[in-house]
Amino acid sequence: MTDKNLPLIARGLYWQELRLGALGRTFRRTVTESDLVNFISVTGMLEAIFIDVEYPDAAIPGRVVPAALTQGFIEGMLFQTIIQGTGLALLEVATKAHGPVRVGDSVWATINTLEVKPTSKHDRAIVTSDVKVFNQRDELVLGYVVKRLMAGRPEITADDGLRAV
Repeated sequence: MTDKNLPLIARGLYWQELRLGALGRTFRRTVTESDLVNFISVTGMLEAIFIDVEYPDAAIPGRVVPAALTQGFIEGMLFQTIIQGTGLALLEVATKAHGPVRVGDSVWATINTLEVKPTSKHDRAIVTSDVKVFNQRDELVLGYVVKRLMAGRPEITADDGLRAV
């Protein structure tokens, strides 16, 4: 048996496995100073509110982080779970920041499947999800609606089942 014949142990959901209105949640992830520094450095988001701890004209006190970093953390958690190996393309995102996230906050999210539209290629569908991001005090800090192209369940034949080694 070659490695390619071993069953996958960490696959996301195929579009046929998603249910409208089904809610799920992610783990929590604490935002560190290192996360902020690395993110703004690699993206070029070197805005004064992110690089100067005592920026005098800051509208929001504290060590705030870009909303894009918060969204990136949640997407990373979703990539490692429900869309691992089944997500084919990000098609559209509409994002709204509801409150600040600061260094030291722990973020987590809920995901709700709003729509599943099979494409003309029946092994694919466009899946629309509503993602709500919260901090450790369960305050809504970010929300976004995302459309993804998702893979469908491959056709299974009698020979495709798990085989004894």
